[in-house]
Amino acid sequence: MSDAAVICSDLSFAWPDDTPVFHGLSFTVPAGRTGLVAPNGSGKSTLLKLIAGELRPTAGSVTVGGVLGHLRQSLPLTGDLTVAEVLGVADVIRALDAVESGDVSEEHFATIGDDWDVEERTRAQLDRLGLADLTLDRTLHTLSGGQIVSLGLAAQLLRRPDVLLLDEPTNNLDAAARHRLHDALADYPGCLLVVSHDRALLDRMDGILELDGGRLRFFGGSFTAYEEAVRAEQEVAEKNVRNAEQELKREKREMQQARERAERRAGNAARNLKNAGLPRIFAGTMKRGAQESAGKAGQLHAARVGEARARLDEAGRALREEQRIALELPDTRVPAGRNLFLGAGMQVHHAGRAVFADGGVDLAVRGPERIALTGPNGAGKTTLLRLITGDLTPEGERGDGGKAGGGPGNDERGDGGRSDGERVEGDIRRGDGRIAHLSQRLDLLDLDRTVAENFAAFAPERPEAERMNLLARFLFRGARAHLPVGVLSGGERLRATLACVLCAEPAPQLLLLDEPTNNLDLVSVAQLESALDSYQGAFVVISHDERFLAGIGVDRWLRLADGALTETAAPGR
Repeated sequence: MSDAAVICSDLSFAWPDDTPVFHGLSFTVPAGRTGLVAPNGSGKSTLLKLIAGELRPTAGSVTVGGVLGHLRQSLPLTGDLTVAEVLGVADVIRALDAVESGDVSEEHFATIGDDWDVEERTRAQLDRLGLADLTLDRTLHTLSGGQIVSLGLAAQLLRRPDVLLLDEPTNNLDAAARHRLHDALADYPGCLLVVSHDRALLDRMDGILELDGGRLRFFGGSFTAYEEAVRAEQEVAEKNVRNAEQELKREKREMQQARERAERRAGNAARNLKNAGLPRIFAGTMKRGAQESAGKAGQLHAARVGEARARLDEAGRALREEQRIALELPDTRVPAGRNLFLGAGMQVHHAGRAVFADGGVDLAVRGPERIALTGPNGAGKTTLLRLITGDLTPEGERGDGGKAGGGPGNDERGDGGRSDGERVEGDIRRGDGRIAHLSQRLDLLDLDRTVAENFAAFAPERPEAERMNLLARFLFRGARAHLPVGVLSGGERLRATLACVLCAEPAPQLLLLDEPTNNLDLVSVAQLESALDSYQGAFVVISHDERFLAGIGVDRWLRLADGALTETAAPGR
């Protein structure tokens, strides 16, 4: 696979309505592992589709060295397909079965080709990706989202492509499945191009390709090395901006001083000429000469000011947009040891099946703990969050009114939000502090109202000037604060939701987050970390992103698996 590479020359693409996406991109993705990073909406998935030939460029060319494989972010798989059909081995296996049964027709040998070991390779690939229990005749509607993603990767690897494109391959994968994917890709011998917000995966790359502002830049090394390079660039850019600002101030000051000196000289010269009694024509000539000299000096200083302003503009373009959220949230402070939630013997029966082990699970949350709730997909983590919020409550327990849940307009039903077939048991007690829940869907806000209007609904007693100042701290400045929530990107909607939840009245003392980094770009993940760093209450967060959990200062680790909730040590300890 030494020739495996992707070469794009003067690549341009626009949508049918002439909305441009790229213009004149030229780059090479060499053999090895490369991560492609960019904010959401920058065109990462579009670029992969252009390389895969699924979209045609409006100009330029794409050359792929060898066989290409592409794992899409949204897998177009229907529930009627079998595992063998998804893997692309169904026809070969049927031909092998026919030959073993004595049917030696030419057609079967043509179908098999060189794939006499396809069953052994298939089982080995499934085993490696944690799918050892899947039979080849099993249908997709019986699989979890994480299993389908792993199955899609297995299908691509079985084809042994020279060039492999992966679009968010760790979405929907739990921690164990992510680690298996990391290991599988570590041995991939061809040209690998990965779009991902999984920093642990990106740290295994040989290089990072950054798409920003319609242009591409290549950085050698892992994602950590890329972050360090960008940080160093920013420090230089900030220094250049400060120097350019000082230079502009100096040039403006010198221009003003020169103008004042010229005016004083002109005034003195006029008085001297008048006192000297020179002929009028000679005096006029001297006056015009002085004015021309002053004009030339003024033009020189104006040119210097213009050059200094241009250098400031150039230095400013090298600065990246402010990405961190810096704020103070004193109202979220919780005294150490205060009981925020106590649950004993909690059990949920759904469609006759118990979610947790016999005897249920016990959980105590006290301020200001930072709890990570981990475990395999399907273990009941989201169900446990619903018990904490009061969305699920034991028989006879009344709902908690507006104490738990999102914000204005919440319909807190007396049945705790139970659906048909759900039965809840256990002793549950909640503290007096407000509990806020950020679900995976980010559905707390009214999509038709603006960011500012939603914020006002959550914090009606705050003066408007204070609300706008707080929104600016969440990077909603000027007209951005008056956009409808429905038109915001995923990262912007997260920031708007965080602003409304963290600055609400009353402020939440317990915050619940369910896979908050899913579908977020790396900039938005960093902004979420910044906001949670300012939050002074307790939180419980479900996440498979170990780098994210380490970045938000988790101090207590819980694992829910096989129906049991246990305390664990932090990863790596």
